[in-house]
Amino acid sequence: MLCFARVQRSFLVAPRYLSKHTFNGTHACSVSQSIHSYNCSMPELMSLAQKEMVLINNFITEDEEQCLMKDIEPKWKRLKYQFDHWDDAIQGYRETEVSNWSETSSNILNRLRNAAFAEKDSQRALVHVLDLAEDGYIKPHVDSVKFCGRVIAGLSLLTPSVMRLINEKDKSKQITVLLNRRSLYIMRDSIRFEYTHEILKNEESLFRGTNIPKGRRMSVICRSEPISDDCNDSGNLFKVIKLNPD
Repeated sequence: MLCFARVQRSFLVAPRYLSKHTFNGTHACSVSQSIHSYNCSMPELMSLAQKEMVLINNFITEDEEQCLMKDIEPKWKRLKYQFDHWDDAIQGYRETEVSNWSETSSNILNRLRNAAFAEKDSQRALVHVLDLAEDGYIKPHVDSVKFCGRVIAGLSLLTPSVMRLINEKDKSKQITVLLNRRSLYIMRDSIRFEYTHEILKNEESLFRGTNIPKGRRMSVICRSEPISDDCNDSGNLFKVIKLNPD
């Protein structure tokens, strides 16, 4: 097993490199419409969410989703879903790292990287693929700085889901994000380092009062390299945060 087992309206601020690489007509429209995919506990959080938790709906087509799945599915032949790691960040999951992709999938991933990363970002070469079962979920956590830098970018395949972000120091600061099927999220900077993020289990999967049933969810995730090798962190990619300790 890999060490990985271990969201008042304001105008949209697009990152410089996102504008440069992906703001054709389709993606500009998708990003603009994505404002409706945020629900913030405080009005002032909306501008932060739009800058540091960028969401692009319909980043890939149905055919592209099928192409990615065709490359991914053979990876699970001998891997079963894991439910028994009660103290880890994820329940009901399996995961792998992928380096070899078809030409079509490679083009999709290059488009993702161009959208998510600035020229200054050193990127991890391997792509992390996380398969979350229908009854699986991800607990509140912050990705370890030992294994990941300032940017995390993930494609959401097969199903919609709800992600919740909570500020570690002020739990009243919460952002809920509707991750639509085939959307891309780009998490970076203070949202990445100062907020926990989680994928809600089905019984808690609500967005603005509406239940969002989550089926099997496939995440295709690219990350930037750690900012510094000199860090005193655990050997896990995820640092679980208990927001409501006993």
